[in-house]
Amino acid sequence: MSSAPRLALLPGTFDPFTNGHLDILERAVRLFDQVEVTVAVNSSKNTLLTIDERCTLVQECTAHLDRVSVAAFEGLLVDRARERNATALVRGLRQVSDFDYEFRMAFANHKLHPDLETVFLMTSEEHAMISATVVRDVHRWGGDLSAFVPPPVVEALAEKRTATD
Repeated sequence: MSSAPRLALLPGTFDPFTNGHLDILERAVRLFDQVEVTVAVNSSKNTLLTIDERCTLVQECTAHLDRVSVAAFEGLLVDRARERNATALVRGLRQVSDFDYEFRMAFANHKLHPDLETVFLMTSEEHAMISATVVRDVHRWGGDLSAFVPPPVVEALAEKRTATD
């Protein structure tokens, strides 16, 4: 008797998608049969990139990976997990402060969906200090983003910069 494929969601705003996000995703693909990058639509957040731009960039940055899908979602993550029959949420940890927040979110998600596991993956050392906030700041001041984000994101942010200059 075959069991259903194990699907994990990798949720986030991904504004923008960084090398750290890609690192976590590449390792999650080795652990699960399928991984959905669930791109958060958050109308209260002022994002650099639109939801369509973020989804497109994640698709471009992950084209080399099998068994990865990308979807925009607004609402409770546990509702998306139920809708997709996901077995786990994958969360990346860079530093201790990430753990504090993620630990609380994992407990809340467990209360809302007891069958959904949260799997924490530590980012690789070379990506530990990369955050979307740092990337947005470097972008704002015209710095070189190539050490922080995949090439499609470098190109998209360069175009965005040119359009606003």
